[in-house]
Parts: sequence; structure tokens; C-alpha cells
Amino acid sequence: MHNTLYKASVRAAITAALLAGSAAQAGTINIESWRVDDKTLWEDVLIPAFQKKNPGIQVKFTPTAPTEYDSSLTARLAGGTAGDLITCRPFDKSLDLFKKGQLEKLDGKPGMEYFPASAKVAWQTDDGKNTYCMPMASVMHGFFYNKKIFKDLNLKEPKTQAEFFAALETLKKAGKTPIALGTADQWESNQIVFTSIGANAWKGEEGRKALIAGKAKFTDPQFVAAWEQMAKWGPYMGKGASAQTYADSQNLFAMGKAGIYPAGSWDIAYFNQQGLDFGAFPPPVAKAGDKCYISDHTDIGMGINPKAKNKAEAYKFLAWLGSQEFADLYTNKVTGFFSLSNHLISVKDPVAKQMLDWRKSCGSTIRLNAQIMNRGEPAMENELWNVSSQVLNGKMAPKDAAAKIQTGFAKWHKPQQK
Repeated sequence: MHNTLYKASVRAAITAALLAGSAAQAGTINIESWRVDDKTLWEDVLIPAFQKKNPGIQVKFTPTAPTEYDSSLTARLAGGTAGDLITCRPFDKSLDLFKKGQLEKLDGKPGMEYFPASAKVAWQTDDGKNTYCMPMASVMHGFFYNKKIFKDLNLKEPKTQAEFFAALETLKKAGKTPIALGTADQWESNQIVFTSIGANAWKGEEGRKALIAGKAKFTDPQFVAAWEQMAKWGPYMGKGASAQTYADSQNLFAMGKAGIYPAGSWDIAYFNQQGLDFGAFPPPVAKAGDKCYISDHTDIGMGINPKAKNKAEAYKFLAWLGSQEFADLYTNKVTGFFSLSNHLISVKDPVAKQMLDWRKSCGSTIRLNAQIMNRGEPAMENELWNVSSQVLNGKMAPKDAAAKIQTGFAKWHKPQQK
């Protein structure tokens, strides 16, 4: 009898200890992310701001290197060890997680009401009926220019393609590298160049949706036009551009050796750190008075793991992510990432403000092939890297680039087979 009582009391003590342990753990939410660069910001600024409003909830930001994020997150979700909050890539990567039941449906949840329909597309099922990540931020594409060089050469921000090429000619004659761009890494030739400068030619969303619907082809003049512009860049990219990496291009511009840099808004922070005085202009239009379009790409969102250990706390955190306070902090601290919410934000960084103001006069679109078009074989994203690099290098004609992409697309996308 004594022995049984002893065992029962030990069991009770163990249970109490376990409960105490889990009580200490209750309310600790873990955030999965690929934004290793933002760790200090989350720990020093964002999490403390959230905790001020929600005392007692512990938050840990546990990022994984961007190149390893997708595979290691998949493994953790399958093994049941993933965090409560999942930072979401746009479109198919996150859609796959939702289809596997690894992201919660978020329609109607607190905070979601602050995002326009266009912001949610990157994290919705194709029919738009289920949203599974809260939109956090977009990145924009355009051009940076060296203010000192422009002033010395009496150059103004080019508004038309004719003005753009005239500026390149002036820069070349002055002994500067006109465009800081290389093709060694290839991705920039699509994500920063083709789908950015091309938006003016295919009228942003109108052209993108026409491709998906099968009402337009890559071989149509409005798409070939983007490669035709790029084919003229070769003489202005500097010697050895085909061996030049993304980091080399950043360096060239940061050191004041190049006049213009085709940019993603995330580059702002890097050039600020280098102490460079630079400005930004949107992709020049074909002729004065044409409507302009910008690549304003939905880049980062946040979802909830259905197996979250602290789901109630995770939803509280998500509601805060939808707030004015978060939109303001994130936009102003992660310079070059713009809140997708409809809260009015006062942007403090001058170049970020310049870029954000483009939304007032230009139509916003996302990267051309981001939605649906990357699902087949051959993989369009990689094909676009390849052909766009070859066009820049003068190794492929614009019409051949268009034909290659169109042939690959029509192989698997039914609307393109009509």
C-alpha cells in the first residue's frame, strides 16, 4: 500500500513539474523566416513593440539562411517541429504548404481587413477563395543613379527611353560605366530588369493576366519590346559584364564608378551603409505622356502553422502585424520593404519615399511570371534568367528569346495551346 501511494505521489510530482514546465513555455511563439538580416530588428524593435501591447507573450525570431529555408521548413513542418508563425514566400511555395494543410486559412481573421485585394493575391488559392498568409511587404524595381555624377554631367532623371539612352551615352563618353549590371548570377536579368522595364510595354497587370488567360503570347510585340530594349544595353554595361556578379555590380555603384544601377528597393539599405548619395527613377516610358507601370512585387507574408503550440498567441501576434504600428515600424526600419496594408505611412528614407511615391502616378504590377507561370516544365523562372542574360550579352536575338519562352510555356499551359 505504502509503495503504491509513494508511486502515485511521485507521478503527481512529475506531472506537476511537467505542467509547470509547459506553463513556463506557454505563450512562447517562434517565428520561422529566411530574413536572417532582420534578426536584430525583430529582437530590438519589433518584438518589444508587440510585447508592450501584449505583456507576458514571449516571441522568438529563428531565421534560416534564405537558400536553405524552403527545404528545412518543409522538413520541420513534416516532423512537427516548425515554429508557430511561418514567414511566407509569395505564390506557389506557400500555396503548396496550404494544400498540404500546413498553413491556416486566415480569411476574416483580425488584421486581415487592412489589406486590399491586390495585396492578398500572392497568398491565395487560384480561385481567390482562401487566403493563407497575411501580406507583409512588397519590394519595388527601378533604377538608382549617382547624384554627384549626374550633377557633374548636367543629367536629369530620364523619363523616356530616348532620354535614358542619351544619359547612357553621356556617361560612357565621360568614362563612367553607364549601367552597373552583370550577368554572371543571371537572376537580376529577369527579376530586376526584364519584368521591371517590360511592365511599361505590356501595361502591367493587363499584359500579365492576358498571358495566363491565353489571350496574349510572349511572341507578341509588347513582350518582345522588353528584350529589344535590353539588347541595346550591351555597350553600356562595362567590360567583363558577363563575368560580373550581383555583388560586383553593387560594389561598382557603391564606389562611384557607375552612373546607373538597375535596382531592387532592398538595395537601398546597402547603399545607405556605404554612405552613397543616390536617387531613384522608375523605368522610363516609350514616349512622353505614356502611362507608367512599376514592378511592385508582393514579396513577404506571414502565416500560422496549424500545429502551432501556441495558436491563440500566434493569432494575437498576427493581428498586431496588421496594425498601423507594425506597418510604420517595418517600412521605416526594413528600408526598401513597403507595407502592403492600406494604412497611411510616413516614409522617412528619402529614396524609399521617392519609390513609394511612384504608386501615385504609375500602375502597380507584380513580377510577370510569379503567378501560375512557374508551375510547368521547363521552369519558366530559370528559362527567363537564361534568355534574358543572353539577350543582355548580345548572344540571343529578342525574337528568339520570346520564341523560346513561348514554346516552353505552351508545352504545359492549356490556355496557351489554343
